[in-house]
Amino acid sequence: MAEIQLRGIEKLFDGVRVLESLDLTVHDGEFVVLLGPSGCGKTTALRIVAGLETPTAGEVHIGGRDVTRLSPRERDVAMVFQSYALYPHMSVADNIGYPLRIRGVPAPERARAVARVAHSLEVGHLLNRKPRQLSGGQRQRIALARAIIREPAAFLMDEPLSNLDAKLRVSMRGEIRRLQQRLDATTVYVTHDQAEAMTMADRVCLISNGVIQQFAPPQELFDFPANRFVAGFVGNPPMNVLDIRLDPDRQAVVVAGAAIPLGDRYAACAAAAVEQLGIRARELTLTAPDEPTTLPGSVYVVEPLGDETYVEVLIGETRVTVRADRGWTAPLGAPVGVRIDPANACFFDPSGRTVVHRVGEGRPPPKEE
Repeated sequence: MAEIQLRGIEKLFDGVRVLESLDLTVHDGEFVVLLGPSGCGKTTALRIVAGLETPTAGEVHIGGRDVTRLSPRERDVAMVFQSYALYPHMSVADNIGYPLRIRGVPAPERARAVARVAHSLEVGHLLNRKPRQLSGGQRQRIALARAIIREPAAFLMDEPLSNLDAKLRVSMRGEIRRLQQRLDATTVYVTHDQAEAMTMADRVCLISNGVIQQFAPPQELFDFPANRFVAGFVGNPPMNVLDIRLDPDRQAVVVAGAAIPLGDRYAACAAAAVEQLGIRARELTLTAPDEPTTLPGSVYVVEPLGDETYVEVLIGETRVTVRADRGWTAPLGAPVGVRIDPANACFFDPSGRTVVHRVGEGRPPPKEE
């Protein structure tokens, strides 16, 4: 397996900039997920690694080689597509063995390799079938088997689970992760589904409008988002964001007319001229509306989810999501209070950058300017 490096990658389509100064390193054996909304440039980045697109500027290195101008075949990578891309007229065995066939591997050796890979993915009993006779999950396993049999330097996967139903998607993402760890395979995986990214990746590269917003382990993105976009994209429900103003007399922030003392965090917030705070639903507490240092609001909607309940509370003109206990209920419009512990909040400057992070272990080191 091999390290993948993208250096200063830019891509324009008909004058429209899709990727801008993309610098990315995927270490040998690492599972990196490119995450972001539709049209953000993540699939274009993957296709540039694969050699299916040529960058407008920048270089692609795989295993220390500059492969920017090499064809896909010369890059020694295997790609798994959203559509599976199986040959409908071939048997499963022939589909899996096709990469070896075009390399001129003798038939007996090819058959042994097919049997070995099929056994590892538990599809040995399907070898004589045609793709039309397979379920979606089985087709995905065959597509993976065809990629594995090549023993490439890296695996590239473009939303491979998006055509599966929700239950099978959960099962298959675990299978892909187990397979990647067993093979110790360098893998770049594209998805718009944050659940896939958070559960599968060693590191997540979150992209918006062709620019990397944050490249970090999943838990770091969740706990310490680099900016307001990351805070709003990662997490279900997404992080609550509230407009605030600083109150120097009380060393507090004021939210919807209520003052929340910041204590020793006030100086950092004042120095950065923060304008918004972000906080997760699980870090908020519902209280009586008249308790001190709470935000007064009213119940907008209650969403029971079995083991827990999410409550949307209208605070001023802003809706805030709070996680409550199982069975919590109240009529719509009922007055409630929301308590914020500022230690669990992060604070954004006017540009949306996180300038004061939440307090806690695993806090990322400050970046040098």
